[in-house]
Amino acid sequence: MTSAPTPALALTHRRDAMMFREPFRISGYLFESMPAVIATVSDGTFTGRGEAAGVYYLGDDPDHIERELERCRAAVEAGVDREALRTLLPPGGARNALDCALWELESLRAGVPVWQLAGIETPQPRITTFTLPADDPAEILRRLSGFPTLTALKLKLDGDLAADSERVRSVRKARPDVWLGVDANQGYGAGDLDALAAMLVAETVSLLEQPVPRGAEALLDGWRSPVPVAADESILDLTELEARHHLFQVLNIKLDKCGGLTEALMMVTRARQLGLKVMVGNMAGATLSAAPAFILAQLCDIVDLDGPWFVADDPLAESLYDDGKIMVPARLWGAG
Repeated sequence: MTSAPTPALALTHRRDAMMFREPFRISGYLFESMPAVIATVSDGTFTGRGEAAGVYYLGDDPDHIERELERCRAAVEAGVDREALRTLLPPGGARNALDCALWELESLRAGVPVWQLAGIETPQPRITTFTLPADDPAEILRRLSGFPTLTALKLKLDGDLAADSERVRSVRKARPDVWLGVDANQGYGAGDLDALAAMLVAETVSLLEQPVPRGAEALLDGWRSPVPVAADESILDLTELEARHHLFQVLNIKLDKCGGLTEALMMVTRARQLGLKVMVGNMAGATLSAAPAFILAQLCDIVDLDGPWFVADDPLAESLYDDGKIMVPARLWGAG
């Protein structure tokens, strides 16, 4: 009787609650946590890891991520590579977790840091934004006082122009020295865009992220904003970049959206060819999630990788941040 062949790789996965230090409010949502799935891929000697929270506004939650991981278990354990993974799974959390796990596994097998495998120069600390919730000004300023030393802030808006104006003015008054961007999280319609932009100019705001809902990008067609407009929810992957790049000046790449570091690197290259500036963000997440995004950050104009700071039980988080910058040591993910 012939025995079954030994799998080339072994796939495991588990969940992490990822509770926040404090609840966090954005347009239409109040988050107390951002649950994630940690996938591991092992060859018996080395083990690669990837963390993914998925894309909450698309129903890509831990349940969905784990179903997708199980759906492709046979292919993964047969020895799938990162390029084949891009056809095996759609963009989203499951592909991100597996892609990052395969990057780390390849790095450990080769004894070469991930950044070197990716063709990137030795990573350096990068200025990162720290994010403030779409809350009342007193609460926003209380949160601001609890941040580490910083030089860049991102403020969440909720689509109420009067309330958002008060939020922006209070933050700018408290910190006239910092780079300031805002994230509307799909909160605005066409009627308020001009007034919103005028207020942002008056308060020296440098970036307007995702002002209109995903699916309503036509509202931006022909609108000339005096503040650079970034796509977040509107552009998830390479396909959507090709379709919608002309409506934006900046692309916010998140590994959970595009499905991992492999596609993210391709998106940076294509965005540059299309004349866009590039930003890297995160769907919250702990240090393991920030590590591959930090490699991508070496190629980006704007870095928004404060996710670990907000996680209640990440013991490494505070060590990543110093003087307004993030630095994820190579030893924390892959060959150090």
